[in-house]
Amino acid sequence: MNIIIRQEQIEDVNEVCHVVHRAFESADYSDHDEHNLVNRLRNSTNYIPELSLVAEYEGKIVGHILFTEIKVGNQVLITLAPVAVLPELQSKGIGKKLIMEGHRIAAQLGYKACVVLGHDKYYPKFGYKKASQYGIEAPFEVSDDSFMAVELIEGGLADVHGVVEYAKQFFEK
Repeated sequence: MNIIIRQEQIEDVNEVCHVVHRAFESADYSDHDEHNLVNRLRNSTNYIPELSLVAEYEGKIVGHILFTEIKVGNQVLITLAPVAVLPELQSKGIGKKLIMEGHRIAAQLGYKACVVLGHDKYYPKFGYKKASQYGIEAPFEVSDDSFMAVELIEGGLADVHGVVEYAKQFFEK
């Protein structure tokens, strides 16, 4: 399966919206608003164009990932939300490729660490550990197992602690 990971372009917006909507339409842990969240975050000051990535297969967009800036204490980190792959192509390593390429680019851009609220069986494969181990807290009630962080550069979380400040778009509808 020849998957190409590249930066999202303006002409990809509608196709990305479709992919994200499809990826979450039957998800158990979803408010089914992820496609709108992506659109809101694109228009926020927390948006990082280089970290809005698409996965292409046979000329079609089949996956998308978005990382946006967050603050923890006085440190600027990133958060991963959401990662989406068309249902019929899930469990084929596309999400993994998107995450790994996103981490690589983020580290190149100078981001030290990433926080995610997600499946506690999936994200540890990419080095994510409970954020509480680093002294990082969610600004809302959440399972300790599902709120995780990963260092993108060695020692990236050594001096980071506090409550995550997300873009306000995460809380809008």
